[in-house]
Amino acid sequence: MTVIEYVRGDATAPRGKGVKIVAHVCNDLGGWGRGFVLAVSRRWPEPEAAFRRWHRERAGNDFGLGAAQFVRVEPYVWVANLVGQRGIRTARSTGVPVRYEAIDAALGRLADRAAGLGASVHMPRIGCGLAGGTWDRVEPLVLQRLVKRGIPVTVYDFGG
Repeated sequence: MTVIEYVRGDATAPRGKGVKIVAHVCNDLGGWGRGFVLAVSRRWPEPEAAFRRWHRERAGNDFGLGAAQFVRVEPYVWVANLVGQRGIRTARSTGVPVRYEAIDAALGRLADRAAGLGASVHMPRIGCGLAGGTWDRVEPLVLQRLVKRGIPVTVYDFGG
């Protein structure tokens, strides 16, 4: 049975052979500038540019909670921008921006793309940083949407 592999390392340097998709959670405001996206942008400029364009042109596309955008950054590496948080956390915020139902929907889209590409999926603990989510709520979604379909998943905890 396929399980989630947990490793220490950098999700922007995915391990293994074959096609890989690096997945992360974005907000629905089009903001990009804190958290894991900084590491993504340091490694590849294309996902940020594509995300900002996707948001800017949202009146004519599928941008919104639960949507997923796939950006090819290397011949065998893609980045998945998953819209899974409503807004951002501010000093006056009372709740958390994570939206588990949106992460679930975006993971379904990710699973379809990964299956179509024969890809493995690589991610930090999505939705659990600035989005304010908890891994005990996100992990079952990853298991249901990806692992149950036989898609290899590696979760990276930053550090050596």
